[in-house]
Amino acid sequence: MEPIILKQNMTEEDIKLQYITPALTSKWERQKITMETQITDGKINLKGNLAVRQPGKRVDYLLYLSANNPIAVVEAKDNHHQVSAGLQQAMDYAKMLDLPFAFSSNGDGFAEHDFLTGAERQFGMDEFPTEAELSDRYKRESGLTPAQEAAMAQPYFSSQATYPPRYYQRIAINRTVDAIARGQKRLLLVMATGTGKTYTAFQIVYRLLKSETVHKVLYLADRNMLVDQSIEQDFAPLQKTIHKVNVKKDQKNTVTSYEVYFSLYQQLVGDDDQEHFSELFAPDFFDLIIVDECHRGSAKEESRWRRVLEYFSDAVQIGMTATPKETKYISNLSYFGEPVYTYSLKEGIEDGFLAPFKVINVMTNIGEGWRPRKGQLDIYGNEIPDRIYTNSDYDYNIIIEDRIREVAQEITRYLKSTDRMVRTIVFCATEDAALRMRDMLAQLNQDMVKQNPDYVVRITGSDEIGKSKLDYFRSTTEKYPVIATTSKLLSTGADIKMTKLIVLDEMIGSMTEFKQILGRGTRLREKEGKTHFTVMDFRNVTRLFADPDWDGPLFCYASDRVAQDGCKVQIMDRLFPEREDMGWESGWAFYSGDEGDVYGEGDEYYESHCGFYDIRDLCRIDPDIIRFLNLPYGTMQMRGEDGAWYEVIRDDEGEEET
Repeated sequence: MEPIILKQNMTEEDIKLQYITPALTSKWERQKITMETQITDGKINLKGNLAVRQPGKRVDYLLYLSANNPIAVVEAKDNHHQVSAGLQQAMDYAKMLDLPFAFSSNGDGFAEHDFLTGAERQFGMDEFPTEAELSDRYKRESGLTPAQEAAMAQPYFSSQATYPPRYYQRIAINRTVDAIARGQKRLLLVMATGTGKTYTAFQIVYRLLKSETVHKVLYLADRNMLVDQSIEQDFAPLQKTIHKVNVKKDQKNTVTSYEVYFSLYQQLVGDDDQEHFSELFAPDFFDLIIVDECHRGSAKEESRWRRVLEYFSDAVQIGMTATPKETKYISNLSYFGEPVYTYSLKEGIEDGFLAPFKVINVMTNIGEGWRPRKGQLDIYGNEIPDRIYTNSDYDYNIIIEDRIREVAQEITRYLKSTDRMVRTIVFCATEDAALRMRDMLAQLNQDMVKQNPDYVVRITGSDEIGKSKLDYFRSTTEKYPVIATTSKLLSTGADIKMTKLIVLDEMIGSMTEFKQILGRGTRLREKEGKTHFTVMDFRNVTRLFADPDWDGPLFCYASDRVAQDGCKVQIMDRLFPEREDMGWESGWAFYSGDEGDVYGEGDEYYESHCGFYDIRDLCRIDPDIIRFLNLPYGTMQMRGEDGAWYEVIRDDEGEEET
């Protein structure tokens, strides 16, 4: 029977139903074909305080060799398009999914791109390659060895309590397993915080154990919190074969009966510099070692922890980090080599798997370039030496109560203007500074502390009472504590999924530390209302460590602190026409950018000017700037041609005035 609708009048869905699907199912088992497969969740865009999710990316057809090994993408177009019209889109998806073959069709035939050879061709609807043909081509063109085939065939762990790997996790797992099957001994995985590094490590270990590629695994971390989280959560399916190393209790003749061993570096090399690992294990005992957070010292040549890795040098060693290449030591690359896979924070946000964030830069009155008045005293009653002070002085070289109060007031005002019950982490210069900030916040939020004394707590390494609150702070169901002040304890490893506000009131010494702190807020919990997070920066460190290639662009906003006559305010990108006949026009917009960035073309170009400006100078240029500085946090406004003020809403297509 002839189709009711002429082919040239059919929609894309009609073409798929009548032509493409029959062509594929005639050559492939239906169970190995999925349609309209969603591969990303869709980016969350921030519009003011609203979070709007875009549609996720979907693939028309995905062809599989096995559950964990897709091999080809097929993109469909209606018959108004040429056969190869969808090939570029199919190639983009195939590159994203790390697949060797991409196809497109309009119902008249197929177009193919082979990533292994670079060849392209077109053929009829009845000539689509069978599963066996495409599999044989893949094995032949990629030089697949029997060991690689055996490792590739091993399925992932699956149960009702686990979820299947996301596309980037699948790539990381498959590339790692494949590299080990090829004989590679040192591997590096770089995955942003919140993307499931430990889950990825578990699936790698599970597949290698089940395929009998390895038999004994050592998982190393530098914090007890990380070890316990891994054992209790992602590695729980292997709990019967897991052992947490205890050098004081374990005996060499009885500790050998497990498959997966967890340990702290500090246990294996004690404070007395004694090599406990050699007392318990022979050099060839472990087949695989996973080094969690390997940027924090395990592979640095000057570190004593490297002795653990060198002692077990015959084992395959996988370094896992949320931080790209180090700049001071270059430890990741120098020891483990180039990453086998990298998935950045920017990619996670673009795909909708991680929470986007915005930055509020706050310039305190006692801040960069501050000079004390004559006779001004510090917190201990000592006169402050007369000199110019910077952000690196406060709470390190000098402690000023007025500044502590000002920072606490800013945090409190922000919470009052948004939500006073959002999980907040305040990173302070020292543990003592964290206690002072906790006390000041408690004073300023007396009404909330009255409801529950744990509204604000200090959680630091030396505070046993504070550390006892950590599990409640991490919980997605417990309401209290709400605010935690800390120094270093919560900067890495602490999986606090509901963090919505990160406050930076410390100097950050490295890109690694900055990225780890950002990672405290990147986890999404949409059902519980967590769609994004905010960074409130009192030390201007976000500018220092901005990394658009990894983090994506920083969206920065001005503080709503009331500007006093003579104080300096920070302009985070004011755009204005550069014309000889005009000064600064009365329209203000605050953006993230660098001084000298140019926007637009021709005579209508705009240049951004970032920096600190005296409020008196700004008011002489445009008196309405006071109005802007006193708007609520996160507000973006500019004046239209009619003289009225409009809120600026940013989206992928640009700016809209509402």
